[in-house]
Amino acid sequence: MKIYKLSFLLLIILQFSCNSQVKKINGLSFVASRDSIDAKHINPALRTNSNYVALMPYSFIRNIEIPRIEFNTNREWFGESKNGLLQYAKEFQKVDVKIMIKPHLWLRRGGFTGNLKPTTEENWVLLENSYRDYILTYAKAATELNAEILCIGTELEEFVMNRPIYWQKLIKEIKEVYKGKLTYAANWNEFNRIPFWGELDFIGIDAYFPLSEKKSPTIQEFENGWKPHKEDIIRIQKKYNKPVLFTEFGYRSVDFTGKQPWDSNRVEGSLNLQAQADALQAIHNQFWKEDWFAGGFIWKWFHAHERVGGENDNRFTPQNKPAETLLHQLYKQ
Repeated sequence: MKIYKLSFLLLIILQFSCNSQVKKINGLSFVASRDSIDAKHINPALRTNSNYVALMPYSFIRNIEIPRIEFNTNREWFGESKNGLLQYAKEFQKVDVKIMIKPHLWLRRGGFTGNLKPTTEENWVLLENSYRDYILTYAKAATELNAEILCIGTELEEFVMNRPIYWQKLIKEIKEVYKGKLTYAANWNEFNRIPFWGELDFIGIDAYFPLSEKKSPTIQEFENGWKPHKEDIIRIQKKYNKPVLFTEFGYRSVDFTGKQPWDSNRVEGSLNLQAQADALQAIHNQFWKEDWFAGGFIWKWFHAHERVGGENDNRFTPQNKPAETLLHQLYKQ
């Protein structure tokens, strides 16, 4: 009996140890370029201790009045095409970096994809049929690559909320083609209304939640700003009993970076490298130790490391900034 009890205790300890050492997804959103990539483009990414990359094949709609999605055309950069995706993924797989395929839709004449809402049934069908062709193309590519995760859409709130039956059927079609993990990248203000989380493996959030009105918040002030949002995230996580994945997260190296973290319009000035680093520290403090949190993909990382970022850059990339040094430390934990 004593031997049995001891063996049972050792088993519990072993299981707890294994669970506590589950590796988080420490990911980079790797931006597509005109060119193919090789080790010289990948090595700087490896130095961040990242174990995943999100690769983003693009599609576009020329005119939202005729919402036909086009992809794999000669108007796209190599990295945005299917062939580019395959080449990028295979290079990362050579060094044991895992892959999330995350298709993005771009509206050629501007506008936010979350507001895409056709005004006629004919145009809804046009959008649905072309989106099906698009996403199934990359579901098949995900199978070919044995990619670990496929994201079935990015920030498509009106499309999702107005056509729920279509999305339920589409998810079933995707599962017939691709057997890996599935998520959807919900914008920060739509994730709590997505109807199909129960059909996916991760609750995916592009986590640009507003955190602070201050010019340069402290780490603690950033963390305080997370409190109501984290409560909402936990509520949805418990409802569906699915792990949460930040399909995108990140901050610009700019004053007021916590006010509207999604804002990419202020191209020049207001440089604040410390605010970017402090915001990244705060999000890591709040989420990376939670058992229900799977990890995330920082926005964003460019292939030509030596030519981007730096101390005079106020954009999202952490490259060649204090945020990159911090990311190396955070992703090492």
